[in-house]
Amino acid sequence: MIGTDAVQQQQFQDLVARVEALENSSGTNRLALGVMTGNLDTTIAAFIIALGATAYDMEVDMFFTFWATAALRDPQKAPRKDFLDRMFGRMLPRGSRALPLSKMQMAGMGPKMIRSVMKQRGVKSLEELMKDAADLGVRIHVCEMSMSVMGLKPEEMISYPGLDYVGVGTFIHLIQEAKQVIFL
Repeated sequence: MIGTDAVQQQQFQDLVARVEALENSSGTNRLALGVMTGNLDTTIAAFIIALGATAYDMEVDMFFTFWATAALRDPQKAPRKDFLDRMFGRMLPRGSRALPLSKMQMAGMGPKMIRSVMKQRGVKSLEELMKDAADLGVRIHVCEMSMSVMGLKPEEMISYPGLDYVGVGTFIHLIQEAKQVIFL
C-alpha cells in the first residue's frame, strides 16, 4: 500500500506541474483587438468590447488599421499635406462624428439616426466610449503603414493618452501575449 501512496503523490505532483505549465503558456490577461473597418457601428462595437474586457480586469490593446484610422482623426486639426495626401484626406471621414454606418445609410441620415436612438435609450456615444476607454487605460496603437498609405499624419489624430504608431509586428507581438484576440 505504501507504494500506491507514492504513485498517487507523484501523479498529483505531475498534474500540478502540468497545470502550472498551461497557466504560464496561456498568455497574459490581455485582449488584443484589431479594428479595420471605418464604420460607426463597428467602431462602437470595438470600444464596447474593449470596455467590457476592462470590466473583467483585462488589459486591452486596440490596433487601428486601414479605414478604421479615420475614426481617430481630429476634425479640428489640418496639417500641411501634399496633393495626393490632401485628396485622401478629403475622401476619408474626418473623425468619429463623420463615420458612416456599415448598413442602412438612408441617404446619409443613418449615422445621425443611430446616434439619436442611442441617446434616447441611454447608450453612450462613440466619443463617450472613447473617453471611458482612455480613462480605463485601453491602449490604442495605429498602423504606421496604413497612415502612410492613406496620407494621414500623427498631427491630425485625436489626443488620447498613450496613443502610438506601430508596425504590424508590434500587433503580432501583442497577439502572442494575449489570451484573447478579436479582429473587427
